[in-house]
Amino acid sequence: MISKLTFVTGLAVGYVLGAKAGRDRYEQIQKLMGSSPVQHAGATAAGLGREAGAKAVHALGDHIPERVGRHLPDRFGRFGANGSPVTPPRYGQGL
Repeated sequence: MISKLTFVTGLAVGYVLGAKAGRDRYEQIQKLMGSSPVQHAGATAAGLGREAGAKAVHALGDHIPERVGRHLPDRFGRFGANGSPVTPPRYGQGL
């Protein structure tokens, strides 16, 4: 009975001390995340990501409707993104 009580007491003490240490570390991380240099770096990274995404959408946006339209003319129409007619591919040809 004593060994069980000692074990449970050890678990309780370990839990309390671990929770306190975890809370302190959490507060340190929150303080760091709120600092001005970290906020500035995050905003810069987000802006670069938005620019890269816009470039990718622009680059792919001209080609995808033509290629998809060739394979599914009934759903997407028989014209490409620039209004030029898209001919269906011959059997056996890929994109």
